[in-house]
Order: sequence, then C-alpha cells, then structure tokens
Amino acid sequence: MQANHKKYTLSELIQGLDVKLKGDPQCIITGIGPIQQAQVGQITFLTNPLYKKYLETTAASAVILKEEEALDCPVNAIISPNPYYTYAQIAAFFSEQVKAPTPGIHPSAVLGEDCDIHASVTISPYCVIGKEVKIAENVYIGPGCFIGDGTVIEADSRLDAHVTLYHKVKIGKRVRIASGVVIGADGFGFANNKGAWHKVPQLGSVTIGDDVDIGANTTIDRGAVEDTIIENGVKMDNLMQIGHNVRIGANTIMAGCTGVAGSTVIGKNCMIGGGSCINGHITITDGVMLTGMSAVTKSILQPGLYSSGVVGVVPNEEFRKNNARFNRLGNLMDRVKSLESRLKELTERVK
Repeated sequence: MQANHKKYTLSELIQGLDVKLKGDPQCIITGIGPIQQAQVGQITFLTNPLYKKYLETTAASAVILKEEEALDCPVNAIISPNPYYTYAQIAAFFSEQVKAPTPGIHPSAVLGEDCDIHASVTISPYCVIGKEVKIAENVYIGPGCFIGDGTVIEADSRLDAHVTLYHKVKIGKRVRIASGVVIGADGFGFANNKGAWHKVPQLGSVTIGDDVDIGANTTIDRGAVEDTIIENGVKMDNLMQIGHNVRIGANTIMAGCTGVAGSTVIGKNCMIGGGSCINGHITITDGVMLTGMSAVTKSILQPGLYSSGVVGVVPNEEFRKNNARFNRLGNLMDRVKSLESRLKELTERVK
C-alpha cells in the first residue's frame, strides 16, 4: 500500500484510542501493509489466527493486536481489545483524501417540476431527477444517476455513479450507495391464472434508514403493499438481492452475493456470510450469524451461529463417489432398519 508521503509517530496515530503501546512512541509510520508483506515504516494488524505464523517474522514497524498475542510480537505492539476497529481508525490517516465536491447542479442534469433541493447539494453530469424530489443538505449525486418522482434523500448521503432510485423511495441520513445499485424496482410478484402468469402491482416502496451502506450492483425491491425496510446501520456488500417486503434489522451486516426472498424479516445485529440464500416468509431473530453459503429454509428463532451444506470443495472424482453414496442413503437406511428388526427378534428369542 502506498503511503502517500504521509508520516506519523505511533503516539500521534493512537491518540484518543482505547489502546496500550508496547514500544517506542516516537517510531515513524509511513504506511500500511499486510502482516506477511509489510516493510519497515509500515504498520499492520493481526486479527485472523491463520496469520499468526507471520508475526515473529514480520518486517513491519508496529503491529495492532490483542494483549494475549503481544508477548510474541518482536516489534512495537499496539495492544487493543478490538484490533480491526483500531486498524480502521489508524488506516484513515493514510487514506487518500477525496476532494470535497463543489455544490451545484451540472447544466446537463435534468430536473422535474416542484423539486426541493438544498443549495449545498451536488448533482453531477447527466443525472435525471423526477418530479417532487426532496434532497437535503450536503447530498452528493454522482454522474448518470436516476432519481424517480417523489423520492426523498436525507442529509449527508452519497450516491456514486449510475445509481437508480425508483419513485417514492426514502433514503435516510449518511447513507452510502455504490455504483450500479437499483432501489425500488418491482418485486417478483406474479399470479397464475389458467397456466399464464400475470403481474401483481407492487404498491409499496423502499425505506432506507440512517448510516446504511449498500454495495455495488445490489438490488432492493419495492414492497408489494407495504415498504421494504432497511433499518439504521445496516451494511450490505456487493451484488445483493433483497426481495419485496423484506425487513432487515438495525446494524446487521451482509456479505456479497446473498439473496433474501420476499417477506422475510431479519433481526438486528445479525451477520450473514457471503453467498447465503434465505427463504421467503420466514423470520431470523436478532444476533444470528450465518456462515458463508448457508441455505436458510425455515425460521431461526434463537440467536447463535448457524451453517448448512455437506462439505467444502473436494476433487471431482471424490465428489462423484460421495454423491453416489449419498444417493444410496435411502436404501442403506432401509437395510439398517431391517437388520435392527431382525436383531431385535433374535434378542427376544435368546431371552
């Protein structure tokens, strides 16, 4: 990682943080690096036990880690109860500062009638803003965005390039929406009559709370009758599919390529692993953690860690053998039951 020619002492980097320093407070740090590749002058962190093997040989000038690992640290140690959070705070010193946008509406933007747009808003080139749209102070609208009629965007939110918000969507404060996101498209609602599928009007919308992050190319469908709701503090990765009438509780975090079918409720403070598939019309309670690629087919009513699947990736030949064995389990169970029955008969005769 490039240091951008910035230099800080360790004492400057940790000022105000809930940490202890073991080592030289005047050590100069010029950048960030991964623990196995970091060089002199860089700071790194240790949160994953798989990387502990690199600790004794790291060339970094300082490592952020927990107290129980500090004894094995050969360089300056920043001891933290939450190393990853501490890393995030320190990494901000070295992030490239994006120039603040200049407020104003680009001449190529198209605005509908009766909009209420604060003077501090930035609307970039080639945006299309519908009728009766309300945009609060310090909002940034990136190039090529579309904002549908009656949509509301609250203060300090940011839309990157090519975001689409359909009509009457509500976006809270300090929301970050990455490029390619579509919010408020029709949910997947069709009624079958005599073998033909007929579209069901989607009459609700989408409400996004405050401090929500939505990753690139994510889609959030509007509700069929009531709104789809994403509560405060939710963090979504890229390529998510959120069905109509879903509700996601506050401070839940969801990794990429997760799909949530319609009318499901996910509680607060959940952690959803990447590639998970969550069935419709079920409830996941607060405090649930799903490991990656979990298939959730029924409600989860107790907090805790949940997983699904049989095994991870194996060589194809082994997979085919295991799959054949799996398909014979029914016959095997029948044979076992038959043997158990015969054993029971023989045991009774002996008695």
